[in-house]
Amino acid sequence: ELWVSLEEHQDALELIMSKYRKQMLQLLEGRKREEAEPVLKVHQANSGEIESQIDRICEMGAVMRKAVQVDDEQFFKVQEKLAQLELENKELRELLSISKESFEVGREDLPD
Repeated sequence: ELWVSLEEHQDALELIMSKYRKQMLQLLEGRKREEAEPVLKVHQANSGEIESQIDRICEMGAVMRKAVQVDDEQFFKVQEKLAQLELENKELRELLSISKESFEVGREDLPD
């Protein structure tokens, strides 16, 4: 009888301890969620801020690419205009040289 009573006591104690463990696990999980929630909110806020900064950096990169493109186009236009002016200058110098030669030849042909 004593033996049976002891076994019943142990069974009851095991049942109580298993319920206690179950409640403790639930309590710890609840605390973990409560503790993790503020960290999660901070992490989400930081992620949002980082995403906005990345977006701003991408926008700045696009603006800089456009500025470089415009600058390159302007540089090529200036280079083209410079080459055009140099060619025109060369042709005008040749015309001037021809004109001087013909004027000098014309003066030599005139009697004194």
